[in-house]
Amino acid sequence: MRNHVRSKFFRQDINRDEGDLLIMYNFRNDYSEACHPAVLEALTKMNAESVIGYGCDDYCKQCADLIRDLCKAPHADVQFLVGGTQTNFTAIAAFLRPWESVICAHTAHVNGHEAGAVEATGHKILPVPTGPDGKITPEQIAPILERHKDPHLVKPRLVEIADATESGMVYTKAELTALSQFCREHDLLLFLDGARLGSALASSASDLTLPDLAELTDAFYIGGTKNGALMGEALVIANPALQPDFFRIKKRLGAVLAKGWLLGVQFEALLQDGLYFEMARHANAMAARLQTGLKALGWTLMVDSPTNQIFPVIPNTRKSALDQLCAYEDWCPGPTPDTTVIRFVTCFATTAEDVDGFLAAAAKF
Repeated sequence: MRNHVRSKFFRQDINRDEGDLLIMYNFRNDYSEACHPAVLEALTKMNAESVIGYGCDDYCKQCADLIRDLCKAPHADVQFLVGGTQTNFTAIAAFLRPWESVICAHTAHVNGHEAGAVEATGHKILPVPTGPDGKITPEQIAPILERHKDPHLVKPRLVEIADATESGMVYTKAELTALSQFCREHDLLLFLDGARLGSALASSASDLTLPDLAELTDAFYIGGTKNGALMGEALVIANPALQPDFFRIKKRLGAVLAKGWLLGVQFEALLQDGLYFEMARHANAMAARLQTGLKALGWTLMVDSPTNQIFPVIPNTRKSALDQLCAYEDWCPGPTPDTTVIRFVTCFATTAEDVDGFLAAAAKF
């Protein structure tokens, strides 16, 4: 992993009379660090330039060409947006007619952590119950299509998936091919949320590539916010029928960044020499190190994750001690009333010292 500068520990104010600071290991998420130094260097290098706005600049054009080359999709449209939620609801609003709806996993980000953003654009979400892996299959979609033949109901039109899923699992090429074929046979669009696409494609459990995604989906995006960028997602619209007037709806929904070149510069720094996937492989390696260590300590995991998200199942009685040691997220209720599934996430800035230090401390309770 290339050199980068970070604070080894996460500092968080806690409720104490003197406002003391508690030093903790940070496994809360993969967007608590600003950006990789190479990204900051690229931004600093061009900072004194005067650049045309709204993504019409040469930096965005060059980066869009780079992404088309990496995806082997010369006719794809590449649109830069700021964040994952924004990309999800903007793309879905652009791709669908008013009466059309979205099929997704019940754990999908669009179905939970977006405060109804998709619904606010006028599109109903039809969630599919999934197992712990968060993946959906054609067999799960078929009954929804059957139930919605009634013209008084919304029409299912778009299948939304994520790679990696919300539970850190990845789609194989066979799984994505089956979904793609089913969608095309049933006049459904296939849209892939790529907020953690780097971690997914860099995983040893994945046999997918960017060209595969351009071939098998109608649109997907390359997430930068959670993999080394200050912010930014690169939406790749492979289906030519979905490309016209996308900028207009992006503008209408407030998703056009006036200083759009800031996104193009960042993604060029991430993608031009492989840094994007180098960082993702590092994050995955740190997660694997952490997961292996937790297993050795006897911890139970919800899934055996191959990416940068880990989901331990811990007794509720341990949570107060864990709160003093590290930053993490409560994820969902555990398999028994006295347990909770929590989430640990690693990133480009996580070090082996972070992981080993946490494991050494965790071994004591």
